[in-house]
Amino acid sequence: MSADTYIPGTCNIGKGEVRRRQVVALIGAALSVFTLVGLISTSAAPGARLGIFIPLSVASIGWVQSRKKFCLAYGFMGTFNFGKLGELSKVADKSSLAADRKTAFSILGQSVSLAAILTLIVYLLPLT
Repeated sequence: MSADTYIPGTCNIGKGEVRRRQVVALIGAALSVFTLVGLISTSAAPGARLGIFIPLSVASIGWVQSRKKFCLAYGFMGTFNFGKLGELSKVADKSSLAADRKTAFSILGQSVSLAAILTLIVYLLPLT
């Protein structure tokens, strides 16, 4: 698989876009750590710990997209980018669009599952 070519359902972003998703993953991870520190320092109730799901989702979506070299938003919109950041190209045919949307749903499911598992771990931690 070439890292600089659009492949329907497999690869829809180039190096610059992958780097952008890596930054998003790092920001989400940092927010998750800060949230966890806050939860620990306040001995937060288990129900309050569920709030960590949002920053964990940001981290997991960025991470999965960067690993797959596939942007789920671009997949849903029917676009791809291997040039300058922000210069999108349209997917030409319906079968490619269908493959992209299937992959986008898969990435969304993987990301939400990962965030949910990590949230469950935080929920079950004995913080008090």
